[in-house]
This record gives sequence, C-alpha cells and structure tokens, in this order.
Amino acid sequence: MQNSNYILSCDIGGTHITSAIVEKDSWKILDETITRSHVNSLENAKSIFLDWTNNMKACLEKTDISIKKIGIAAPGPFDYDKGIALMKGQSKYDSIYNMQVTEPILDGLGNTDLTILYINDAAAFLQGEVFGCGLENNERILGITLGTGLGSAVWNQGEKAFDADLWNTPYKDSIYEEYLVTRWFVKRFEELTGLKESGLREILEKHGETVEVDQLLSEYQENLLSFIKFFSKEYDCKILVIGGNIVKAWDRIFPEKSPLKEFEILIGKYQEHAAIIGAAALFSNGI
Repeated sequence: MQNSNYILSCDIGGTHITSAIVEKDSWKILDETITRSHVNSLENAKSIFLDWTNNMKACLEKTDISIKKIGIAAPGPFDYDKGIALMKGQSKYDSIYNMQVTEPILDGLGNTDLTILYINDAAAFLQGEVFGCGLENNERILGITLGTGLGSAVWNQGEKAFDADLWNTPYKDSIYEEYLVTRWFVKRFEELTGLKESGLREILEKHGETVEVDQLLSEYQENLLSFIKFFSKEYDCKILVIGGNIVKAWDRIFPEKSPLKEFEILIGKYQEHAAIIGAAALFSNGI
C-alpha cells in the first residue's frame, strides 16, 4: 500500500539507530514498526551504512505501506542541508567524515526514488515534542535535553528547529555542560560524600533521603535555573520543553516550582521517541 501520509523516520545515535513509520496528519508513531538496532560507529563506512539500512529495511518489512520519504535525526556536526557527515575525533563515525550519506543509504535500501531530509538530533527532539503535542501555533519554543550531554534547540513557527549549540557557553570556572549533565552528579556526589555512584538514578535510589543529596539537587537547580534564564534571554522566549534522562528526577530538582514562575516549562511527553516524530515533521507543510 502506497500512502504519502506515511514517513520512515530514523533517529541515529553514536551506538544505535531507531526507525519507525510516522503518520503525517496526526504525527503518531506506528508502534508496531519501532525498530532499534546496535550500530558500531567505529567501523568502516560500508559497515556503518549496512547497519543503518538493515535497520530501515527491518522497519519497512513490518508493514505493507510503501514509503517515499525518509526523515533522519543525526548528531552533529553534520551538514543537514546537504546530508554530509562532519563528525571527527568524537569516537564515532570518523570513517564517514565529509561523506554525502544519502546515496549510500539509497543504494543500501535498493531504492533511489526516495526523498531524504536531515535534522540535528537535539533539534529533532524539540520539533517532535512541538508537533506531537500540537504546540505548533506558538511563535517560538526552546528545547533543552539533559543527559550525558547538554542539548539546546530553538523552534520558530514555520521553520525547521535548529541546534542552539550552547553546551560550551562559559559558566563558573568551566562551561554549562560540565554543570548540567550526568557526570556532574557523579563527580559532585563523590566530592560531598566520598562515595562513587554511576549516575543520578543510583544516587537517588541509594542515598535519596540524605542531606548531601539535598545539597546536590539544590546546587543542580541553581545551575539549571541559570542556564534556563540565559537561554530564555538569548532567544527572547519563555516557553521551554525539557527532556533527557535527568528530567525523570524533575520533581526532586524542583520540589517547589516558584523559581520557575516566569517560565512555561513543559516536560517532554515523547522523550526518546520525540526525535522520531521530529525527523518525520521535516515533511510538515508548515516547515
């Protein structure tokens, strides 16, 4: 069955690719088509493209819908308009540096009659939340992702969301990312207690009711509030969508919401699947 209302959408990370079919009118993911696979991004180019296209083919085989459009969310640096990978020295995808990836993907799929569009992964998260939650009538929305890295993105009505690239903005004695990601919790908790834990979840599960954890979360709140205010001022916008693994502890970080009263904070509804919707939304009539 061929239907232009369906899009193959892919979220490519450093160690995985997730693909799914998305229905364009509702921006709903067809759950039965969600396909996640491991990618060895340290391999040669041929192996990388094989990992990607095998995943896409496995996804397409789960339905009889014939697809003509593919949206791809990928990490930067990447020339998203030309489809050229620019990652180098990041322990991922060095072997496809400066390569135009569309042709190898089409060759791997055995179909040159496809249109492929690309978007930054942090921008795709925001764009997916905007379209998935029906927020596209707003003039502007900002997005923050908090996890192993700090992602920031901007969506303007009628345009493709873009990476604000604020992770390395100077803050205190370093940059914002060093104060807002998982490794900060691990490092700071060890400084406060002398104990080593692997991440925030482990810290909260084992030590959640301690004075040290209260201090840890209070300090993180201060750091995040500083970034929210900075980001909001940079782009003159008070509406923010926040996602990433760290937001699972949102109510511990902000038990009292009054520090955020000047902002409209939305916690991401789709989270890890938001980028799938966002990449599909590259084919929205409103972009």
